[in-house]
Amino acid sequence: MGRTRLYWISALVALAVAAVALVPLLVSSDKDDKKVHPARADSAQRLQMPLHAVGSKIVDARGVTVQFTGVNWFGLETNTFAPHGLWSRKLDDMLDQMVAQGFNSMRLPFSNELFDPASKPNGVDYALNPDLKGLTGPQLMDKVVEGATKRGMMVILDRHRPTSQGQSNLWYTDKVSEDRWISDWVKLAKQYKNNPLVVGADLHNEPHGEATWGDGNEKTDWQAAAQRAGDAVLKANPNWLIVVEGIENYKTADGQSDGYWWGGNLQGAKEHPVKLSDQSKLVYSAHDYSPKVWSQQWFTDPKFPANMPALWDKQFGYLVKNNTAPVLMGEFGGRSVAETDAQGNKDLEGIWQRNLVKYLKDNGLSYTYWAWNPNSGDTGGVLKDDWTTVDADKAALLKTYQAPLAAAAQ
Repeated sequence: MGRTRLYWISALVALAVAAVALVPLLVSSDKDDKKVHPARADSAQRLQMPLHAVGSKIVDARGVTVQFTGVNWFGLETNTFAPHGLWSRKLDDMLDQMVAQGFNSMRLPFSNELFDPASKPNGVDYALNPDLKGLTGPQLMDKVVEGATKRGMMVILDRHRPTSQGQSNLWYTDKVSEDRWISDWVKLAKQYKNNPLVVGADLHNEPHGEATWGDGNEKTDWQAAAQRAGDAVLKANPNWLIVVEGIENYKTADGQSDGYWWGGNLQGAKEHPVKLSDQSKLVYSAHDYSPKVWSQQWFTDPKFPANMPALWDKQFGYLVKNNTAPVLMGEFGGRSVAETDAQGNKDLEGIWQRNLVKYLKDNGLSYTYWAWNPNSGDTGGVLKDDWTTVDADKAALLKTYQAPLAAAAQ
């Protein structure tokens, strides 16, 4: 049940512009205050790194439950080799605003191409961001990670694409081998080893198409590949969480192929769980989208939305309900969060979003919302098209399920 999410890269605009210890919680004093400052916090609102899993919960070093309630900020994986929006905003202002909106974590997409010497960041207004001028793509990633973690946000790195040209069905392509995929992850694991708020590796975004799970096919078995990469990462950095997404189509015991969203189908983990050298570092991840992205059959079910919790349980939620492993909803989003549209009809996208947020909250699943960016073509973002104004309706929905920051600003 595939789908393709559209990016509005804003390439012409971009090119034109381009010419741990225990620490207190952060809050923002009001919606217009984009500055981050310390506030009173009790011990229940403080985290001690590193993180690990106990059953279906992510916990800190003292056993305090941790939930990621974060946001994706994309761009490093595209041909700008920079997070989008820096053509009109300061990096620091953007990060301050994320924290002020209550996000405690960031999923940061990148491509392997980012690390090639020929990949030069563009689409950055250097008058607004003079400290970013002359930086390579990896150095710009460092700046984003440093800025986010200094504000108390946790960061999950997401290998979103092999190259800037687009996503891939499998973890390797003719341009980026499995060896390159793993070696780039090992370098990142070592590079951020001393930053305790860089907490994990989302190994490969949205395996789909011919990707299989647990069938032993070396060329397509995503479960086996995730184990190989995950163990290599943990050898380099034992503190990281290893985030493993689902696939698209899973062949059931009766030989039938059961399809779901790209990366969203974790049915195979029941019979063929991912087995790491340190099982306490495993976090599964799913993606879920609305009928505006692709009109899946469950949206036209007369029982919608009452049919959705059982579907979510089947695809990924059972892992949490059976206390098997934590699940991160790594991507979900859409333009509408309304119950009805302008004509007074049911707004399926808005109803879906509201019900999914409730499901995540009721069952304790973590999430990173897609996306901070407004230029995700079929979902929009938390920010509106001016890259400054927050979509108040989306923000209000997400604020119904938010967890504290891990740390205070440094």
